[in-house]
Amino acid sequence: MVPALIALLAVAAAMVPGQPATAVDPVRSAPAAAAPAAAAPAPDASAAVPQDPAADELIRRYAPVVRLREQLEPCGDGEPYHPVDVDVLMDNDGVALRGPWTSNDLVDIGPGADDLGRGLLEYHLDFPGDALAPGCGYETWARQISEGTAPMMYGRVAGDPARPRQLAVQYWFFYVFNDFNNLHEGDWEMIQVNFDAPDAAAALETDPTEVGYSQHAGAERAEWGAHKLEVVDGTHPVVYPAEGSHANFFTDALYLGASSATGVGCDDTTGPHLQLRPRLAAVPTDAADYQAGFPWLGFEGRWGERQDAFYNGPTGPNMKTQWTAPIRWSESSWRNASATVPLGASLGPSATDAFCDVVEEASNLLRQLVRNPAAVLAALVALLVVILLIASRTSWTPAEPYPVAARRTWGRILVAARRMYARHPVLFLGIGMVYLPVMALAAGLQWVLVEAGELSSLVDTDGDQNAATVFVVVLAGGAISLLAYFCVLAAVSRALVDLDAGRRVTVGSAYRAAGARLRPLVLVALRLVVVIWALLLFVFTVPLALIYAVRNGFAVQAVMMEDRGTGRGANDAFRRSRDVVRGQWWRATAVAALVVGLGAIAGPLVGIVLLLVSDGSFDLINLISAAVYVAAMPYVALVLGYLYLDLSVRSAETEGARTERGRPPAGVSSPR
Repeated sequence: MVPALIALLAVAAAMVPGQPATAVDPVRSAPAAAAPAAAAPAPDASAAVPQDPAADELIRRYAPVVRLREQLEPCGDGEPYHPVDVDVLMDNDGVALRGPWTSNDLVDIGPGADDLGRGLLEYHLDFPGDALAPGCGYETWARQISEGTAPMMYGRVAGDPARPRQLAVQYWFFYVFNDFNNLHEGDWEMIQVNFDAPDAAAALETDPTEVGYSQHAGAERAEWGAHKLEVVDGTHPVVYPAEGSHANFFTDALYLGASSATGVGCDDTTGPHLQLRPRLAAVPTDAADYQAGFPWLGFEGRWGERQDAFYNGPTGPNMKTQWTAPIRWSESSWRNASATVPLGASLGPSATDAFCDVVEEASNLLRQLVRNPAAVLAALVALLVVILLIASRTSWTPAEPYPVAARRTWGRILVAARRMYARHPVLFLGIGMVYLPVMALAAGLQWVLVEAGELSSLVDTDGDQNAATVFVVVLAGGAISLLAYFCVLAAVSRALVDLDAGRRVTVGSAYRAAGARLRPLVLVALRLVVVIWALLLFVFTVPLALIYAVRNGFAVQAVMMEDRGTGRGANDAFRRSRDVVRGQWWRATAVAALVVGLGAIAGPLVGIVLLLVSDGSFDLINLISAAVYVAAMPYVALVLGYLYLDLSVRSAETEGARTERGRPPAGVSSPR
């Protein structure tokens, strides 16, 4: 079956990540009490610590403007957490200090700044709530403790001993909770402005060279003056924190992350926005000075409750590489662009939500595994039992691969395909090798257009142009992958027939046979893709897409195994597909959906695992996924070939029975 089902899956995959960057909605300034509207935020009066006047002026000059996704009602859509004054946590009875020995060793309630200044390596601050089941509790608590205070950011000038001729100005933000796929209490984010200057006085005489915005475990850079960098009043960069994660971006869009550096999931910075100009606390550069004014900056523990893996509370600014080596950090960790999620409302309003929900639900399952492993494991065992019960309802043997045209149970179809594969592994792996150059080409397109270092500067990847660029990459990659699938399906189908006839089959002969039938194959592929894509545009026509895919999805096998469509056009191949499926739609659907689904997710599943357990590049992971397809997709094509012949035999038997009862046959042609 189913280039159609693969087409359905591939088209859906191309549609799924998708929403172009929206235009910036009219920005509403925060109330004056919450965010002073001064062009340059004044330093916080509490930071009465000796500071170089030039450093003070430099920090004020480049203080950023923050645009959060506006929350119109409590606990509703939008960003509920504003960057808070860390002092609201100090001496707060809702905050517990726990030791590093186990998760519940209570050391103090309401620790003060001086308590944290003692270091306390690997201790944890614990806020009221459960990070793995946050509900609306953290949002309510954050609103209570920050009532009457203004949003706050902490600015500092930082040198790098290894880069004495360069300087960085950093702005740090603290959020009470990180409400992203990696839920955790506490969240430190920052942006950094770099200068080619040895000190603050010299930096005041020149423009910055570049700006970096922290995003999950990495950061994105922009040259000063770049199109994507929005600047207010000539010097104040605009930052768009993503809802929940607070990863900082240069524009309002929906961003796709698929690594530890970019986060796994969708970062949303779209409008409407609430504009903040947080109060600015100037933090001295030297440790003795900043700990005198901000003792909590000496804390070496975690700013959130203890949890496993990435649910653990984060360390503070003073424990991060960029605190002491800001220029080297920018050289090694900043990338040139972030990928926006392509496609959007033009191809269905729920497409973007569908992709983001899949990622979110996967993270929810992982969170439940961490929170309650026994229950999750029990559910998985129950699922395994169901699968075994279903598997026991079919016969698996005998399942000889010859003759290929025979009536088989679905279990025997799977085994026969496996045995045929095992007898000719070089042949079928060779046929599947087409996926390697295809995936390399798709990965190359992504690298050149989206992530290619200096090459990316040749392409405008900001805002709507970014969305359009990534859309082109994804669409081209999807089309190339779909073409590779049709090639594999056609070559395997013909190889199966020729092997049954005792002919010598090579990779070259299989593809030459497909080339000899190129015209009907192209017509079949185009018709399947276009019709299924059109039916997927609307929610109410999605069932029709499935029905159409199953009924017409064996047209490729009809062309390659029975030479249908070579004389009378593609209509003959589609008619043959509908004939063999008639009366057997559920059987065809179940078997094809099982094997196509497993084959389609094999590569991405391996890729997701690699993304979770390693920091491999997109290019390398794409190539590894391609290698999985090299092995998996020929097997999928074998199963579909056996299934088509099984359906043909059953259809012929049904027509024969009708003929014996005096009813005219429907023109069945036996497999050749």
